[in-house]
Amino acid sequence: MMPRCTPTLDRSADGRTPAMPPRMPAMPPRSHRWLPVVVVFALSAALAGSVAAAAELRPFQVSYVWLWHGAPVALSSIQLTHRHDDIWADTSSTRPRGIGHLYPMRPHLQSIMRISAQGGVQPLHFVATGSGRRHDAQVDFDWDAGRITGIYEGAKLHMPTQAGVQDDLSVQIALLVQLLAGQTPDETLEIDRDTVRKYIYRREGDQTLHTALGPIDTTVYAIHHPGSPRTTRFWCAPSRNFIPMQVQQKRINSVEWTMRIRSLTIG
Repeated sequence: MMPRCTPTLDRSADGRTPAMPPRMPAMPPRSHRWLPVVVVFALSAALAGSVAAAAELRPFQVSYVWLWHGAPVALSSIQLTHRHDDIWADTSSTRPRGIGHLYPMRPHLQSIMRISAQGGVQPLHFVATGSGRRHDAQVDFDWDAGRITGIYEGAKLHMPTQAGVQDDLSVQIALLVQLLAGQTPDETLEIDRDTVRKYIYRREGDQTLHTALGPIDTTVYAIHHPGSPRTTRFWCAPSRNFIPMQVQQKRINSVEWTMRIRSLTIG
């Protein structure tokens, strides 16, 4: 199937990940979103980090080209906007390119989230359309009542909230928030149908990446679900508010897909 948006975390351990590139963000990065992180720190560290990040997080627009086994298959556009007070919206849309036109999906996702000193990044409402009913989603996060409800990829949701749990897009912004705060992420939680899965981050070092924007210094982070043969890597640019310049997924040592930056505007 076509990517639903920016890459998300790998879900291949249970056989759900398709042969085509994942749906991100993403900061991505399930395998179909991108950048996908909120880390459960001690209370003092979490508060300090989220305050700094909320002050530094800026709206942006970014686009990527998806390469599947080296061939361009899609273009993704992601926009983060500040609505009012502590409410932000992240929107992602993907359209086919090249051989991607063989697939009818036109994924469109939006996450409305709250970013505050008290709660960090908290998704409030998540919607996904354009990839067929089996992959659509409409999820509400009621943090006051402590419940997550709605429909996600055909599964009905009615589960308790957990500290740090994210949707497909808010997980990407949570990663940016941690990096902007000077924190090194180590874990993230993300909804996966009617359950929650944990992913492990690790910092792999620094690399100068040659991009459509020119050579850019990046820090590479890898994310992995224990038991899965797939690892997703993000080349985050400190000089560009840690927005990823590239996202790539490997199955063992074989590259399955790569997402490369095409354009970036930071508000």
